[in-house]
Amino acid sequence: MASTKAKKNILQRLDEGVVIGDGGFVFALEKRGYVKAGPWTPQATVEHPDAVRQMHREFLRAGSDVMQAFTFYASEDKLENRGNDATVSFSTASINKAACDIAKGVAAEGDALVAGGICQTPTYLSGNAKKECQEEFRKQVQVFIDNKIDFIICEYFEHVEEAEWAIEVAKESCLPVAATLCIGPEGDMHGISCGDCAVRMAKAGADIVGVNCHFDPSTSLKTVKLMKEALQLAGLERHYMVQPLAFHTPDCNKQGFIDLKEFPFALEPRVLTRWDMHNYAREAYNMGIRYIGGCCGFEPYHVRAVAEELSKERGKMPAASDKHDMWGAGLRMHTKPWVRARAGRDYWENLQPASGRPYAASMSQPDCWGVTRGHDSLVQKKGATTDAEIKTACMLKKS
Repeated sequence: MASTKAKKNILQRLDEGVVIGDGGFVFALEKRGYVKAGPWTPQATVEHPDAVRQMHREFLRAGSDVMQAFTFYASEDKLENRGNDATVSFSTASINKAACDIAKGVAAEGDALVAGGICQTPTYLSGNAKKECQEEFRKQVQVFIDNKIDFIICEYFEHVEEAEWAIEVAKESCLPVAATLCIGPEGDMHGISCGDCAVRMAKAGADIVGVNCHFDPSTSLKTVKLMKEALQLAGLERHYMVQPLAFHTPDCNKQGFIDLKEFPFALEPRVLTRWDMHNYAREAYNMGIRYIGGCCGFEPYHVRAVAEELSKERGKMPAASDKHDMWGAGLRMHTKPWVRARAGRDYWENLQPASGRPYAASMSQPDCWGVTRGHDSLVQKKGATTDAEIKTACMLKKS
């Protein structure tokens, strides 16, 4: 007989301990052939629901406490931007509803919560007004309300102003609201400091504040540290959240990994190991961050490493650890003695992995275009990008 005991909400869980998020659906599903790179929109929820469901199940098995519905870039203006025909083939509501249904179904297989996410919009980048941007957010939030999700994440905002507008709409749901910017220690793309961004998000109504995407764990933790210091100075108490990339980004500029020449199809040499994830989870926890997850590049084995590192704090191991002994202990069963010799923490914790690329540079040179909201090149449209526009973009890059 199913339990009728009410689930603790996200804020109650954070009050009591650590909550582990999931990973990066758009990158994971693009590699598997279900998402198109470029628009990165989530019509897979209706085109390939089993693929989305399987990703949720793998993250749940790896230790995720939250099934974040695959609603990234599912605002109507993004679904019909630059030749994307998602709103013609499917409605905005159907894509978001399908995402909620899939996430809720998998969450019910464990003790997971369901979050709906909204993020930055072409409407904002094009320089449109607050009212128009909030109309886009409201279409998604209404689907979340109708489908009775547990909380809302306002994520992946380069500008705190747009994040504030999103938080205001999310608060209309009367659900807990998390808000994360995709910024580094230099602040948002309008030059507003990390600390001021955090204070503004908190005052807008965010219950949980932090960062996601664009930067690696070490950079993201530096950013959250600055946010935390500013919130404490302002006398504002909030929970903290971090969901970074699973790519090393020491050479990124203010724009993050999308400015790297390797973005998005040659980032694999930068992937963090599972052992890097142990370090990330411990450092985040020691900083007082209690919502710890991942974004682009995070696969289920990365989340499993986070869950294993924090297993004592959580009081349990993830189900996926049935097939993974801590710190490589399963290698004791290997047939070769030199591989068996690697069955221990000292070996893996101190290894400096080789890239296997003798002619590759260790660092990249970001493109550094330096454009943001208000620049003509960022004005969005429904029609497909033309050859002439590509030529203009190439000329702008050279200049």
